[in-house]
Amino acid sequence: MFHPCKITVVQRIVNQQLCDEYLKSPKKLVMCNKVMDNQEFMISSPLEMPEGMCPSAWADIRPYIIAIASGGGFEFMKEKYSVLATCTDVFRPVVFKVERMVI
Repeated sequence: MFHPCKITVVQRIVNQQLCDEYLKSPKKLVMCNKVMDNQEFMISSPLEMPEGMCPSAWADIRPYIIAIASGGGFEFMKEKYSVLATCTDVFRPVVFKVERMVI
């Protein structure tokens, strides 16, 4: 059994320093447009990707979603039953907050 969770887009970033150093056309790269800042996704199971979620980001943050939805917690977080996780796009990562919903 899984706990329902909310996934919130906390921040979209462009790492301009890495873009300038490693990309052929660094100025053409823009923030991720698969999700928007403050966008929220409600899930009842970490086995089903919510509509509108970036599939690559879902794959990257899913271990954290499973941990929270399964009843785990992160002692280093202010809110034990939440965690921040990022997609692995090094040039334009997105930070997500995954939190267990209390029913």
